[in-house]
Amino acid sequence: MSIEKGDFILIDYVAKVKETGEIFDTTIEEVAKKERLYKEGEIYESRLMVVGEGWMLKELEESLPNFELKKTASVEIPPEKAFGPRDPEKVRLVPLRRLTTRGITPQPGMRIELDRKFATVRTMGSGRVQLDFNPPLAGKTLIYDVTVQKKLETKLEKITALIHRRIPAVEVGEFNLKISKKGAVINVPEEAFYVDGLQLAKRGIATDIQKFFPETTTVKFVEAFKRKETGREQA
Repeated sequence: MSIEKGDFILIDYVAKVKETGEIFDTTIEEVAKKERLYKEGEIYESRLMVVGEGWMLKELEESLPNFELKKTASVEIPPEKAFGPRDPEKVRLVPLRRLTTRGITPQPGMRIELDRKFATVRTMGSGRVQLDFNPPLAGKTLIYDVTVQKKLETKLEKITALIHRRIPAVEVGEFNLKISKKGAVINVPEEAFYVDGLQLAKRGIATDIQKFFPETTTVKFVEAFKRKETGREQA
């Protein structure tokens, strides 16, 4: 199996910091639970990547042509190709009162937002708080253990994956699709009607389909509300 630009693939990964071995991200539920990264409501599953679209770190994406299906391979990414070097000038001391008056009760390691910028609380003392405005992984060498689980081949598979990427909370098998050369009709299941941001998700799906399949001139979404039968009607 060769992987090329434009390919649709499903990958699993475990991402860790080389210097400490600390795992900071994964698509695998068992690993997330073991490493105490698990978040309720988070969906752990193989992730869709379209090679060349910048949906992952460039260094990682460029290594994909060397991968084999179902075989885990490691990619080491230096700081300058990941989240950049750590800048000491982005570490500042601020008065504790400046945070508490904004309803923030800082604790070491906490991520906070101040003046529309995110920072990590490093230390506290003498009425002052040390804030680090560097990205949490700045200055770190990262290692990604990646497994390409599947390469999607058909137009139906690819469009189905694009839908699931935008609406992951609903089982993708619940969407009924009718795909023609110039159009796509997507029957939206009732479970999806009340998903937050559904309208934006539909717009994103339509944009994705027309981007990757330029011959598709029309994308239609069908939402059918069925009346539930009463006991008398059922009788």
